[in-house]
Amino acid sequence: MPQTVLYIDDDVALGRLAERYLGRAGYALKHAVDGATGLALAEAGGIDAIVLDHYLRAETGQDVLRGLKERGIELPVIYVTGSSEATIAIDALKSGASDYVIKTVGDEFWSLMENAIRQSIANAELRRAKEKAEAEIRIGKERAEVLLAEVNHRVANSLALVAALIRLQVTSSRSDEVKEALTETQARISAIAGMHRSLYTSDDVRTVEIDKYLETLVKEVQRSVEMGDKGPSIRLEAEEISLSSDRAVSVGMIVTELLTNAIKYAYPTGTDGEVRVIFKKSDEAHALLAVEDDGIGCLDDAAPKGTGLGTRIIKSMASTLGSAVTYVPVAVGTRAELPIAL
Repeated sequence: MPQTVLYIDDDVALGRLAERYLGRAGYALKHAVDGATGLALAEAGGIDAIVLDHYLRAETGQDVLRGLKERGIELPVIYVTGSSEATIAIDALKSGASDYVIKTVGDEFWSLMENAIRQSIANAELRRAKEKAEAEIRIGKERAEVLLAEVNHRVANSLALVAALIRLQVTSSRSDEVKEALTETQARISAIAGMHRSLYTSDDVRTVEIDKYLETLVKEVQRSVEMGDKGPSIRLEAEEISLSSDRAVSVGMIVTELLTNAIKYAYPTGTDGEVRVIFKKSDEAHALLAVEDDGIGCLDDAAPKGTGLGTRIIKSMASTLGSAVTYVPVAVGTRAELPIAL
């Protein structure tokens, strides 16, 4: 099926010439002698390009360009003028014309016209294809984000259920060692569940807002670790910083282990105290995570308490961040620090 060109020109004889020359080039032609007729034909559809003369009887091509824009008609327009003034062509291009051709006598004019029509239609098709591809990519991205959020939601719920089952097992166990091991396992599972919960409630499923994540995490840790009638409280000081989901998991696991150790060992059983979690930027490219307490402190050469699994987890998670946890000397208590590249 031939492509259709709408020719808007008040010169009837020139319209017949256009039909002859453009017909030879393989185009079908519709001729309009004024802007109103041309706009009606364009609005009816079936047009691939418009050839628009500048000088019409009661208006100019600029008026027609404005009419096309007001009606939301997006078609390639080749602007034709007999004037040698460059400003007319420039104004037409600024108003939305795709190309322009200076009206001359002879076959050269039609050759230039046919070339301009062919190029303008090709450019319009490329633009539409690009817009369609971008729309499909955008829709696909939105669909993927919705699906990913749903996956994170389901994973978070499943992990929360596992943590709840472990909590039930803790209450029914008679062995203090088993209770302690299960409680620590519950805290680790809750840390991962909290990350997935942060992902499905976030506007960007690729990153986690660490301040909100840690706020939930410290509450989970304090609730899941048995402390008897009295025990240390946890205070969080975190700036608004976002990390990728895999890095957020590592930070969450490290905080969970350091908090668990502080709650268990920093203060004698039955005494009050405070454990502080601090996460702040040290500069534009780095942040510092610190967990500190005012407890009994620890000796550098002291043997690890418990199974040592927590220490191994901390080292492993820190290595995935390209860093390491160090214990900084303080006057009272213990302070663990982890520098993180943002």
